[in-house]
Amino acid sequence: MRLEVLKTYKIYIGGQFPRTESGRYYTPLNKVGKPLANVCLSSRKDFREAVVAARNAFGSWSGRAAFNRGQILYRIGEMLEGRKAQFIDELMQQGATKTQAENEVNTSIDRLIYYAGWCDKFQQLFGTVNPVASSHFNFSVPEPTGVVSIIAPQSNSLLGLVSVIAPVIAGGNTCIVLASETKPLCAVTFAEVLNSSDVPGGVVNILTGKPNELVKYFADHMDVNAMIYCESDVATQKLIQEKAALNVKRVLLYDKINWTSADAENPYLILDTQEIKTTWHPIENIGGAKAGY
Repeated sequence: MRLEVLKTYKIYIGGQFPRTESGRYYTPLNKVGKPLANVCLSSRKDFREAVVAARNAFGSWSGRAAFNRGQILYRIGEMLEGRKAQFIDELMQQGATKTQAENEVNTSIDRLIYYAGWCDKFQQLFGTVNPVASSHFNFSVPEPTGVVSIIAPQSNSLLGLVSVIAPVIAGGNTCIVLASETKPLCAVTFAEVLNSSDVPGGVVNILTGKPNELVKYFADHMDVNAMIYCESDVATQKLIQEKAALNVKRVLLYDKINWTSADAENPYLILDTQEIKTTWHPIENIGGAKAGY
């Protein structure tokens, strides 16, 4: 009798596919108890290396023209479209029906295209020119907050993952994402899509493993600027908020979002990881002298 050779799904850090430095792995099972794959059990050091990669990528990614970020998100959607059959197969391995899997993949592609379209528009929507009582122009515009750590939806393999990553990177942030522990297959395959779709290394880093082991590191790392948590565990939410206070990082709890609904797709999710920056600029007289002094 021949033993099946299970695929080893590696993690994705800085545009590379290393195995976890800990050497640990786990084997998730499907509904009938059949092993799905060998999956890396990421460690604290893996997360720290992912944060370094995300920070190094932030300057160039946030400095890109917004329309170029839109082109890249569109390209991710194109590449996902080209590998639909593989994603449908993996979703079915993890328990979805064929119809459910097809709907999830199609919605994921549409969601990427949706956010690609917002990349060069959300600043006009959320930016303002403010009236001030002095001889100045006063502008408020959204700018990316920095490095974002994300605990992805655990009951959702692909759509939830795409839905939290897309608005974060559309706004110019970089991120480290912990995929679903029980349904990790599509997350690592999605990393392969990212790697072949013009996304610079380090912009998106995807880890696999146990949320209860890694969540405290996602929340208290001093070089992470915001954290997204997609589950409803009250004790974990409290832990995140306490740890995040160490460097006053923003905490976003997406525990009530239905990722298959229209509510999971709006520009305010981009705004969640933006900082509003205000600039004062003196108005100059025709002769060149600055007014208001």
